[in-house]
Amino acid sequence: MEYVILTPDKEAHMTQPIELHYWPTPNGWKITIALEEMGLPYDVHYVNIGKGEQFEPDFLKIAPNNRMPAIVDPDGPDGAPVSIFESGAILQYLARKTGQFCGPTERDRIAVDQWLMWQMGGLGPMAGQAHHFLTYAPAMDPPNDLPYAKDRYRAETGRLYGVMDRRLAEAEYLGGDFYSIADMACYGWASLWERQEQTLDDKPNLARWLDTVGAREAVKAGMAVGAEKRSKLQDDKDAQKVLFKR
Repeated sequence: MEYVILTPDKEAHMTQPIELHYWPTPNGWKITIALEEMGLPYDVHYVNIGKGEQFEPDFLKIAPNNRMPAIVDPDGPDGAPVSIFESGAILQYLARKTGQFCGPTERDRIAVDQWLMWQMGGLGPMAGQAHHFLTYAPAMDPPNDLPYAKDRYRAETGRLYGVMDRRLAEAEYLGGDFYSIADMACYGWASLWERQEQTLDDKPNLARWLDTVGAREAVKAGMAVGAEKRSKLQDDKDAQKVLFKR
C-alpha cells in the first residue's frame, strides 16, 4: 500500500483518503490523474492483474466485474462509505464530489459526458484490442499472429483518433475550451499511440492535445504512480495465462 502525499496547493479538497484499487494501466491512470488533478488524498492498494489478484473475493466485493480500478470513498454521500467500480463512473463521481472538471454549464457537462462515453465505449476497448493483437497475441504460447485482427483493430483505432483530431480542431479540449474528466479518460490510451501502430503526422490537433495534457504536473504525477511495476506483458507467460485464458 502506498500513501500519496499532496502538495500544499491541493489542500482545499482534503478529506479522508480515498482507497484506490489500482494497477498502472491506461484505465488505472485515469483515476490517479483525476485524484491528483482534484487534490484528493488517496491510498493506493495495488491489484496485480498479472497474478490474478483481481479475482480475489475481497476485491470482487467492490468490483464484481473483476476489473480495476475501483475505489472506496469513506466520505461518500451523506458521510457514509461508498464503493465504485468502472473507471468512467469513478470519474463522474469524483467530478461531482469536488465540483471540478465536469464543465461549468449543463451544455458543457453534456459535452464532457459524450466524450467520456466515447472513450469508454470506443477508444479504450479498441485501443486495448490493438494492444492485444499487435503485441500480446503474437507472443503467446502458441503464438496467435492474426493478420485480420491486427488490421481490424489498428484501423479502428486509427479511425477513432481521426474523430478525436477533428474534434480537437474545433475545441482546445474534448469537452470544449476547458480541461475535463473526458481528457483525463483519453490521455493514457492516446499516449500509447505508437504501440497501437498509429501516426500523428496527419493528426496535428491530437498531437497538440497530447503535448498540452502531457505537460500538466498532475498528469505526470498520476501516470508515475506504480510506474516501476509496469512490465512487458508479452514476455510474461504466467501473466498471459491469467489475463488471456480465463
